[in-house]
Amino acid sequence: MSKDLFSKQAQLYSQYRPSYPNELFDYILTFVQQKEAVWDCATGNGQAAGMLAHYFKEVIATDISVAQIANAVQKENIQYLVCPAEETPFEENTFDLITVAQAYHWLNWKRFHQEAFRVAKNEAVVAIWNYNLLNTDRPQVSQLINYFYSNIIANYWEPERKYVDNNYATALFEFDPLPSRQFSIHMNWRKEELTGYLNTWSAVQKYRQVNNSSPLLLIKDQLDTLLKEDETLAVEFPVHLRLGRIIK
Repeated sequence: MSKDLFSKQAQLYSQYRPSYPNELFDYILTFVQQKEAVWDCATGNGQAAGMLAHYFKEVIATDISVAQIANAVQKENIQYLVCPAEETPFEENTFDLITVAQAYHWLNWKRFHQEAFRVAKNEAVVAIWNYNLLNTDRPQVSQLINYFYSNIIANYWEPERKYVDNNYATALFEFDPLPSRQFSIHMNWRKEELTGYLNTWSAVQKYRQVNNSSPLLLIKDQLDTLLKEDETLAVEFPVHLRLGRIIK
């Protein structure tokens, strides 16, 4: 069963998580034969669903977190449902595309694959992607974030985080492979946006629960020295896409 580690910070997630690039969707859609219905699985706050709504007649977006869906992007052709990825109410042969954005590592892959084969049309596409640790145009800020990630909160990540670290290279993905690609998310953030994003990390929340304090306090003085409140930071996230096709 999928894990719900983001309900408590659902509002932060909605506010501070980066958006996905148009180029990612344009590439995925070159392999999609029809654009009637798409299932955005583990949608979170609907970031991918909101983008997909521009291309598809109907977007069905699911998540196990009521709080995440309560903070989700709203559009006329998006329907949100609270249900696990591995057991849905959808009819067979419904979807032209199935997407899982930044959440595939939380799923039970075997059961999700079975459900995907059931609800997808023949030759439908399955697209999963993740972004890893961010880079910035300030080397000292990047080094501080790397230290925070690899040392201060390293032991507070769930075991599934290793699949994000290796860009889903070792994740089970039992679909006919299509050419994968790497993309980039580019953002211009101030310090408040950077720390807001770091607060969405599940390991940060777990550290806070265990220690009754935020781990960000341990790097606050250094970050304040490196980045003033009104300074803008160029941020880049590498996005890794895996694609497959369902053949029935």
